[in-house]
Amino acid sequence: MSFIDFFKTAFRIMSTNKARTALTCLGVVIGIMAVIVVYSAGAGVSQLVIGQIESFGTDIIETEIKVPSNKKGQAAEFESASALARGVQITTLNLKDMEAVSKSKNVKAAYSALMGQELTSYGNETRKAYLFGVSADYINIDKSHVESGRFFTDAEDRALAPVAVLGSKMKEKLFGDQDPIGKLITIRKEKFEVIGVMAERGAVMFVDYDDYVYIPIRTMQKKIMGVDYITYMVHQLVDPNLAYDTAEEARFIIRQDHQITDPAKDDFRTVTMIEALANLKTATNAVTWLLLGIVIISLIVGGVGVMNIMYVVVSERTAEIGLRKAVGATFRDIMLQFLVESVMITLLGGIVGIALGLGFAYLIAIGAKSYGLAWEFSVPTIAYVVALGFSLVFGVLFGLYPARQAAHLDPIEALRNE
Repeated sequence: MSFIDFFKTAFRIMSTNKARTALTCLGVVIGIMAVIVVYSAGAGVSQLVIGQIESFGTDIIETEIKVPSNKKGQAAEFESASALARGVQITTLNLKDMEAVSKSKNVKAAYSALMGQELTSYGNETRKAYLFGVSADYINIDKSHVESGRFFTDAEDRALAPVAVLGSKMKEKLFGDQDPIGKLITIRKEKFEVIGVMAERGAVMFVDYDDYVYIPIRTMQKKIMGVDYITYMVHQLVDPNLAYDTAEEARFIIRQDHQITDPAKDDFRTVTMIEALANLKTATNAVTWLLLGIVIISLIVGGVGVMNIMYVVVSERTAEIGLRKAVGATFRDIMLQFLVESVMITLLGGIVGIALGLGFAYLIAIGAKSYGLAWEFSVPTIAYVVALGFSLVFGVLFGLYPARQAAHLDPIEALRNE
């Protein structure tokens, strides 16, 4: 028999037993659909976060607090993040570090930041507000803009001026349609004059900057929190091509200030945007592969279902196999016939799974956009390759043993089942 004959026979048998074919495909369909969704979601998340990181600009280096660890690489990063999430405080990073690094020839401007939460009120309206204490150069470095009024100055920051700039959402919560410029709000029993309102920006890295109250960082430190440390600092570069060298210089300066002789004991982390993007891609790829591993388990379950059905098919067609062998069908002919049927079933499941996966991934993208996320629907080419590859491989793997069983049947014994 030719391959065309094998496919015709397989198609005829699958068409004759539509319900059984559909049930056999079901496990493969679910698994392949999950493959498409995982790859699409991974691409969507990666594009979303990369786009948001790039929105900060590629001409900056960022230094943030870090819990010292004896571990290296991703293990150290995970340990530090876990410790900070549990409430461990690192208080060694300060404004002096920012000013020391700012003396580098490749640094154009810099700002420091400190975050907190306090009740903020105006008249009868009281809200729990996110306070964002920053240096005056924040507005020149970041991608935010003032819609009305102005941002505070470095002189106001150094004088501990009680001034505030409202995010667009916070302005709506406290003032509604009123003009807030020049009015006084209360933050932790301190009166602050509203001098500006920020333009709407939306969520960036899952942080809603529109819900912030921006105040000078020194005012935040002394009048609100009673501390002298910062959470992170950003330096804008003259030449972004020298970002790596400038980051190394910043690490050297901060280690000297913090009296650190062993880099493994660093209580800070300085990264360029290129390094941040590389770390992000590593993390998203790791999550994608983890989810893909879970999907493979479901595909194996679906493959076992295919194998069980093929065993049933062999037992039902024992007499047919005996007759075909009696009239000259070879071991190879019988093997190929059942392998072709198995592969056609899994490929059919793969095609249906891809179609359903695309539809589901598209719905996810629409849902994400409805929440204001810059989520683009896309499915990388490798997703189709993996999906069809798995369909083909599982069709062969889980159809091979039943096909061998069928091919090894003795024609005389098989004909007795007629």
